[in-house]
Amino acid sequence: MSTLNDPRESTLVRQIVAALRATPGVVVRKRHGSSWSVAGDPDLYGSFRGRHFEIEVKRPGADGPTPLQQTRLQQWAAVGALVGVARSVDEALRIVGANGKVR
Repeated sequence: MSTLNDPRESTLVRQIVAALRATPGVVVRKRHGSSWSVAGDPDLYGSFRGRHFEIEVKRPGADGPTPLQQTRLQQWAAVGALVGVARSVDEALRIVGANGKVR
């Protein structure tokens, strides 16, 4: 369960994107829903040192990814992408393999 002290998901997304962009070798983009988007695709995608990643962002304490979101993450993982659910900046950095080291 989320608390009032937990950041909104949109705030957490901005924090994660800022941290990833500050990491050398990372290109990251936020997906925005449109008529061309695929339902369930993760919130963030990009590349770290040539390795594609997909990250679903969830607030700390919130429910996990939906079954459709889990399926999309599994599809990306099956083709070699780094995937995961991030509830913090540190988790997002670990998913891409940056080990929390932002320069």
